[in-house]
Amino acid sequence: MIDVLLADDQQEIRGAFRLILEAQPDIRVVAEAADGAEAIELARRHRPDVVLTDIRMPVMDGLAVTRALAGEGVRVVVVTVFDLDEYVDTALREGACGFLLKRSSPTLLVEAVRAAVAGDALISPQITVRMLSRLARPRPARPAAEPLTPRETDIARGVAAGQTNAEIAAALHLAPGTVKNHIATIQRKLNARNRVGIATWTWDHTPPPG
Repeated sequence: MIDVLLADDQQEIRGAFRLILEAQPDIRVVAEAADGAEAIELARRHRPDVVLTDIRMPVMDGLAVTRALAGEGVRVVVVTVFDLDEYVDTALREGACGFLLKRSSPTLLVEAVRAAVAGDALISPQITVRMLSRLARPRPARPAAEPLTPRETDIARGVAAGQTNAEIAAALHLAPGTVKNHIATIQRKLNARNRVGIATWTWDHTPPPG
């Protein structure tokens, strides 16, 4: 069972997230916080597997929450309405395991929680594409430790496009579990820590399809 703590100053948002997450058989919400200081206190008391935190909250903001809890080994996913590069960069630098916009689909919210538990990082697709546009500049070639197969290359392109595992599976007519296994293999071959690493390598080294 994955234990989750919700931190958001809007009760209706916390309620909506609780409904989405607790509809999953393997996820439960163990606590809710209305401000950053309460989020840290409750996280230290309940030791959840994942904390979902807003950025703009009373007392302490979500970036301060991320800094405090990630430094203690707690997995933090930022969920916010503010689509600002400054927030994304700071959250990831402070140790966030994901960055989602509140308009993201319920499926993406659930996948972000599971990705954080798996040690991965999931970022809203529109943010991923923008980040990669900023990163897309000439860099020394860094070949893969092992070459990717054609199927792995297709999946890597999907990751670079900001697609979720489910979207990649649907596009390639694969089972989601198969895509997950391929992504684990791709990370090993590329020595990539997460999906952003896969996407960056793909942008640098893989020509567009067709």
